Amino acid sequence: MTQAAIDMSNDARTAIADALNQCVAETAVTTMLAQNFHWNVTGMSFAPLHELFQQIYEDHFTAQDDLAERIKALDAHAEGALAGMLSRSKVSEHDGHASDKEMIKTMKNAQETLAATLAECGALAARHGDTLTEDLCIARGQTHEKFAWLLRAHLRW
Repeated sequence: MTQAAIDMSNDARTAIADALNQCVAETAVTTMLAQNFHWNVTGMSFAPLHELFQQIYEDHFTAQDDLAERIKALDAHAEGALAGMLSRSKVSEHDGHASDKEMIKTMKNAQETLAATLAECGALAARHGDTLTEDLCIARGQTHEKFAWLLRAHLRW
């Protein structure tokens, strides 16, 4: 049964908002990871990777806002502290000292992690009848799977 955010139980809204905060945290860390790699990538694949990492961080910056606004629609607090995001995230920071291939692998893994986190959040939302959150998670998950595919393609040369 589909229901509006306001009609869900407090427990359902809290659980979904917590899962969304996990998505925001991992998206924020991956945004910075992509920007860091954009700044520091070198090598024969510099131009396409520089562009791809920029495409990723620009997409993710917008996604953070979309996810946080959904949390607010659920009448919950959106985590905005970087320290909280870093401690919560399954994606880790990177200092940017890496080969282009290592950057690609690290970003691919981050994209796959994000896709899985969003799938879990979407499944939780579906169990509570929150189709709007479920749809948001599906769309975001598809985006992260596409980025993972693009990155995997770079590893096959």
